[in-house]
Amino acid sequence: MVLKYYLCGDSKHFTMINKVTLVGHLGKDPEVRTLENGSKVGTFSLATNESYKDKNDVWQNLTEWHNIVVWRYLAEKAERELKKGSLAFIEGKITHRKYTDKDNQERTTTDIVASTLQSLDKKESSGREFAPMPTSEYPTNISSSSGNSMHESKGSNDAPADNDDLPF
Repeated sequence: MVLKYYLCGDSKHFTMINKVTLVGHLGKDPEVRTLENGSKVGTFSLATNESYKDKNDVWQNLTEWHNIVVWRYLAEKAERELKKGSLAFIEGKITHRKYTDKDNQERTTTDIVASTLQSLDKKESSGREFAPMPTSEYPTNISSSSGNSMHESKGSNDAPADNDDLPF
């Protein structure tokens, strides 16, 4: 990871990074709607799991739920390719927002706004296991041991041949 910094007088100002990477299962089908300006926005929940041994040496499972927000072509892709239970790779940023609930109480929620969405479910008909999704906001280079990149330029449909090459 490269960190840029800028000198301003005697103090250093660093470029801050807000980036999240998640691999998990969808808790519900994506809900996609079209806004007045024609943009699409989609939401769904994603569960990530962690296993650990407790103090009694017994395995425990911890599930964290994440609210995912996808915009434009990612919303269309989510609606087309994902469903409840799908395994997905998400990259994005953490955001917080306030809203007023039905009881007129102000609430705060945390969302992950996705810049990359990747279905990791096997595709029976095409023989591919996942299709690359380009990202412009958060360029990354997650590579497999064979040198194949999961993030490729827009329009490319090449994908690694099997899950054994995935870096996670």
